[in-house]
Amino acid sequence: MFAVFRKPKTFKLRALHSQKKFGVAGRSCQEVLKKGCLHLQVPGWGPGTGCFHLQLPVAGSRLCLYEDGTELTGDYFWSVPDNSELVLLTSGQTWQGSPGNWLFYLVLLLLADVSDISGFLSAFHRPSAGLIQAARQLLSDERAPLRQKLLADLLHTISENIAAETRAEDPPWFEGLESRFQSKSGYLRYSCESRIRSYLREVNSYAPTVGEEAQGEYTRIVDLMCQKLRTVQYNGSYFDRGARAGLRLCTPEGWFCCQGPFDVDSCASKHSINPYGNRESRVLFSTWNLDHIIEKKRTVVPALAEAVTERDGREVAWEYFYSLLFTSENLKLVHIACHKKTTHKLSCDPHRIYKLPTKSKRRRPARKCQ
Repeated sequence: MFAVFRKPKTFKLRALHSQKKFGVAGRSCQEVLKKGCLHLQVPGWGPGTGCFHLQLPVAGSRLCLYEDGTELTGDYFWSVPDNSELVLLTSGQTWQGSPGNWLFYLVLLLLADVSDISGFLSAFHRPSAGLIQAARQLLSDERAPLRQKLLADLLHTISENIAAETRAEDPPWFEGLESRFQSKSGYLRYSCESRIRSYLREVNSYAPTVGEEAQGEYTRIVDLMCQKLRTVQYNGSYFDRGARAGLRLCTPEGWFCCQGPFDVDSCASKHSINPYGNRESRVLFSTWNLDHIIEKKRTVVPALAEAVTERDGREVAWEYFYSLLFTSENLKLVHIACHKKTTHKLSCDPHRIYKLPTKSKRRRPARKCQ
């Protein structure tokens, strides 16, 4: 009976999935719930019903905190701060808490042990509709630039449709692409082939700078490189997640990791991207570079031309130059921030420029029959 003489507690009450709130006051959970059912016209409340005549809440209805979904009970009623936001739920409805708590939980989990973090990360591997909706709602209301970026990155990550492969399965991914591209792997293979083809054109365009006596040999070597590239489909498999391991630069799911600048072994920033995920990732991946460790234009192509000019009867090891120009032996996939534009100051291996002369086998004199 003591509660009757207390000052009524005030709350802001809303229905599930409603943005409209109204003030309500009461000295007990039942009183607030009853007023909520009346104001929101919850089905089951009205003239001719037992709830209306007995002034009772609708059966199965209950209150919970908007912030974290905790159900409001008689024992907990007086410990809740005034003006707290409540959600009125009817039978079968649930509420897990405000979307803003996803960020709160993220901070907690990042400070927790590894098993909790792993559990949280698994939610991003298979994000629920609730998580995506929560991120979108937060982003629409956020005004702080840093938080906007964090939320946009979060939404970008959890909205990816990585498993989808065809145009029919993920139409937004193909926006802006020609209709001939019907699969993600097909387009990304084409993208890689285009890069390799551009390198070949650069090598071919260098021919006029070679002396007239050597131009024929230079052109012959370029033709040999072209033939070999055709047999391997211009190494388009590098970007194709469906290719065999060893022929692709990504995981079977399509994740690419930056291999770091030319002068280090790995990427300190741990850049990664999955261009198979969504259209934005596909576009961003086009800014990643296949960087020549030994520079193509400054070093490799001039060295090839010099080798042809000064061969003096020796045979140029064109396969060595081929590997430097078109294969992962000398190519590193790097994020644009890891693509150093400075001179690499690296040179071709002088011992691999020409093929080693083959030693002719000395013929043994025939044995005379005894």
